[in-house]
Amino acid sequence: MLQGFFLQYLGRPSLIAADDTWALLAVLCVSVAACLCLEGRYRWASKISGGILALLLGLLLSNLGVLPVRSGLYDDVIWGFAVPLSIPMLLQQCSLQRVRREAGQMLLVFLTGAAGTVLGALLGFFLLRDHIPELAGVAAMMTGTYIGGSVNFTAMAGQFDVSQSMVGAATVADNLLMALYFFALILFAGLRFFRARFPHPHIDEAERVPQARNQAASFWGRKDISLRDIAVNLAYAAAIVLLSQRLGALLGGLVPDTGLAGHILHTFLSSQYVWITTFSMLAATFAGERVSSIHGGQELGTYLICLFLFAVGVPASVAEIVTRTPLLFVFAALMVLMNMAFCFAGGWLVHADLEDIIIASNANIGGPATAAGMAISQGWSRLVGPGLLVGVLGYVIGNYAGTLIGALLGA
Repeated sequence: MLQGFFLQYLGRPSLIAADDTWALLAVLCVSVAACLCLEGRYRWASKISGGILALLLGLLLSNLGVLPVRSGLYDDVIWGFAVPLSIPMLLQQCSLQRVRREAGQMLLVFLTGAAGTVLGALLGFFLLRDHIPELAGVAAMMTGTYIGGSVNFTAMAGQFDVSQSMVGAATVADNLLMALYFFALILFAGLRFFRARFPHPHIDEAERVPQARNQAASFWGRKDISLRDIAVNLAYAAAIVLLSQRLGALLGGLVPDTGLAGHILHTFLSSQYVWITTFSMLAATFAGERVSSIHGGQELGTYLICLFLFAVGVPASVAEIVTRTPLLFVFAALMVLMNMAFCFAGGWLVHADLEDIIIASNANIGGPATAAGMAISQGWSRLVGPGLLVGVLGYVIGNYAGTLIGALLGA
């Protein structure tokens, strides 16, 4: 309705023009800042997370006709620069030794859930491939995001050239389902059915000492960071992205894209995101002390992802997904259910705590920020670090798994 009004009186379908870059940038930055402030001030907002709030706000503003659904700011700046730069920053703590040492049983549950995600993607593809367009590329995107996070979703969308309309529809399906699943996980923590079958020491401890304040505010509070840290973070990330792009282009030209095996190998080796992930992980593992001494990487990387989440919510039309692609909900739900089943079954087999299972599944479906956010909001303070670690490891695995799924299914 509003789009028609703006088209009639302004000559465009949105209040802000697509080429009004400064107005769009101002709305983008103010919106993300507001969402992060809400997360730090209110417990209800911390349970949802600032990133998901930013996505929902972008979705609302575009569907009301305030923002254009297409703009060079979204495609060239956010997708082209913010997302690749965020990956090395977010992976600075992803030392393989540290993940193995600190994550414990949560890591086993997380990897089991990742296997469930892959199986769900394959099953959903063969059930729905005749009903959902571009499903091979969507399967790669959803595999990446349901093992890692939104950064993998974006990487796979770019890797397999999924259309913007399908990316928008998949974003709505993904994030609405993800929000519902997070509420379900919180509900599981309080149900007698699950408490009777799994140990739950962190829940017992949190209930003995009720949390009186929003812990997200303290976790994401002011930290020691200098101008040098900002400069080194950006230099480190930009160097890894440049090296990864050049190596991917070189190997892509050397490996022929012929046959199924050749297509998989070509897609994998030519992907800049595979090499960004690989170089970041190797740096964190073999130069861990030096890399981890760069302060602010987690904050800068998370902020860039929040900008991305706002931008990725903008082209998502609720009307379109309800009327044209409702089966995307079914496809995403199947993957989430398979992940949940594998996480809880795997956790039961290794006698994992209920809280470890919940945070591991959250890290699969949402990523490290949502996993840490849930642990913080529930008062499970000792699970914040492991949740971040397995979630960051998911960024690594997600790009590999998503690339392989997309190539295998012919995206």
